[in-house]
Amino acid sequence: MSQTRERIFRKLLLQQKVKFKPQLREAAKKKTWNIVRGDTVQVIGNHPESGKQGIIKLVDRKKDRVLVEGVNMRPFTIRPDEERGIKGSIIQKERTIHYSKVNLVDPVTGGPTRIMKKFLDDGTKVRISKRSGAVIPKPEILKLRKPINLTVTDQCTTEDDGVWELTYDKEKEVHRDEIVK
Repeated sequence: MSQTRERIFRKLLLQQKVKFKPQLREAAKKKTWNIVRGDTVQVIGNHPESGKQGIIKLVDRKKDRVLVEGVNMRPFTIRPDEERGIKGSIIQKERTIHYSKVNLVDPVTGGPTRIMKKFLDDGTKVRISKRSGAVIPKPEILKLRKPINLTVTDQCTTEDDGVWELTYDKEKEVHRDEIVK
């Protein structure tokens, strides 16, 4: 390849950098989130669903969007599938809303509020409403976690079964060349 051709080729490669949408770049900058799954929020600002309240079903941190239960409903078409016996229909389904279009609901006033974070005397970090000063607790759904199974059964390996026994011996290794012959 000639030098001129290589130079042109390099310039073309440099121009084809991957460009992300501005929304995705802004979402990647955020380190902390004030809204989590299970929170009650109200839609604010210039949005058709402004004033409606609902519970967060999903938080998509990569795209900076949330899914609120019963808000921002749009028709969704289900295609028919004769093999499985599914008839085609149109259902109403929630769509995501941008994170900036929702605010947490103040537990005292029942309206939207911004929050600040503080440490209590016992050292726990809590969210506090700027409107009323009330503590907004984390939802109970976040506290429910699957317990780790620490029970020992007959299928578990014990030290008597040779857990620490050396099973690989490099000298007895068979090479591929010997197998082929």
